[in-house]
Amino acid sequence: MLKLVHHRGCARRRGTRAFLLGAAILFMTATGGANADPASLQEAAERYRPYLIEDIQAALAGVRTLRQRIDANDLEGAKRAWIQARVGWERSEVFTSGFVPELDQQIDAWPNAVHGFHGIEAKLFGASRLDAKTETDALIAHLAELRQQINDIRLTPQQLLNGIARLAFEIGGNKADGGESRLSGTSLNDMQSNADGIELAYRVIFADAVQAGDPQLAQAAQDTIQRLKAAVKIPDLRRLDSEKLRVDSEGLVALLGNAAPKIGLEKPTLEETAQ
Repeated sequence: MLKLVHHRGCARRRGTRAFLLGAAILFMTATGGANADPASLQEAAERYRPYLIEDIQAALAGVRTLRQRIDANDLEGAKRAWIQARVGWERSEVFTSGFVPELDQQIDAWPNAVHGFHGIEAKLFGASRLDAKTETDALIAHLAELRQQINDIRLTPQQLLNGIARLAFEIGGNKADGGESRLSGTSLNDMQSNADGIELAYRVIFADAVQAGDPQLAQAAQDTIQRLKAAVKIPDLRRLDSEKLRVDSEGLVALLGNAAPKIGLEKPTLEETAQ
């Protein structure tokens, strides 16, 4: 059975919903045998590394631009740089919380964060202040450390599958309930980047293996990912159909759980534990 726990601690979840259990039971029926070669899955995970590096580098570049805009006393430019830096970070969240949980907390803890992205957000967008040099320097240091670690971290397919499931569940949970970046008004951007990151990681690492193991299940997973992307590709967060988003996000978690044994992996856990 899929293990259901809170993502990034209890503060980041308002509780798992009972209908997720029903969805999991509905979708996780026949598991079949393992059809994927573990070596080929590992090779696919390695093909994901350059994309991950690119996204973290983009986030780091954005925060460095943010620091420059602070030095130039340019509040609007600093806000734009903060928003741009978030794109690469949010795309990479299929990786960050499971592989580097401590850095993840230092970079992007929420809600009520006083450091990282959201500590800076509170000053720039909440108070219209530029006195965020200390927080920005710390964020640069943490992103630079992460960028270096990515070179050597072993990208295990199991943890990456966990990360996709965890992020899908989060999109349909707290983020659908009002969003992560409320002060900046960019919560919808976060969810769009999350959905892009889910699609990227699934396509690069798992799509071929699931297709070989169960084409019907592969199509269902791909269709659900596209529905997730469509659900958040809207002009205004107020137009979000949060209930439908929850159903699709939790359906994807269940589909991934059903696919896992067919590609030689364990059903994904939502527990955030570095291994």
